[in-house]
Amino acid sequence: MNSKDIADRIVEAILAQKLMPGARLGEQALSMLFDCSRTLVREALMQLTARGIVQVSSRRGWFVVQPSKTEAREAFEARKVIETGLIRSAGAMDKTTLKRLKQHIQQEKTALKQDDVGRRSFLLGDFHVCLAECLGNQLLADTLRDFTARTTLIAMLYQSSHDAVKSCQEHIDIVQALERGDKETAERLMAEHIGQVQSALQINATPADPLAELRLALAPMNPASTMAKKQAKSAASKPSSSTSPSTYLGALL
Repeated sequence: MNSKDIADRIVEAILAQKLMPGARLGEQALSMLFDCSRTLVREALMQLTARGIVQVSSRRGWFVVQPSKTEAREAFEARKVIETGLIRSAGAMDKTTLKRLKQHIQQEKTALKQDDVGRRSFLLGDFHVCLAECLGNQLLADTLRDFTARTTLIAMLYQSSHDAVKSCQEHIDIVQALERGDKETAERLMAEHIGQVQSALQINATPADPLAELRLALAPMNPASTMAKKQAKSAASKPSSSTSPSTYLGALL
């Protein structure tokens, strides 16, 4: 495994909504999970920092980014320019590429019928990367993968209400327009699709407090009765059912 493989796995976890905005990415934990050196992990995290997906603090370590409201608007505008431009400048699609797109959409439909939210989220985002590849531009496909990861983080941070079934149908409409050779309609549908996803964001809502659980745990307490103290002590002595951070990261990646 090299640093690119590690970076790709982290991006995939974000696309599947398994790594949240602000999630800490510990070098030691990642090196254990991927069975590699911390040097390789650090290289991967530096790559992701350059790509705008991870940020680093000299004192606190590496974290998944938490895009601001301005960054959220800019990310969607950038995607709209890239994806509509790709469609506008593309040539006619052959049967092989159309077949690949239809197979991807079929995977989306299957995922929508199942309970695997992570796979559904990944496939809906990956459609845009797949489309760029089918339109013959690998460089922009790589760029879109990063932008899609960022907009996935934005959707989680600003509690998107966009319906997955509707998103899949919009993908179907775009592919059907491309199959007819109607690039003008496909371009318009893509712009509308990205706009719909953006408009579903609660952009004016206050993002979830990443310290909410800790803040609640450390809130001042009123003097408790002896019985309450005993109950709290008894509950604390029981094994926790929650997953430890390191195990959780392992499950994600």
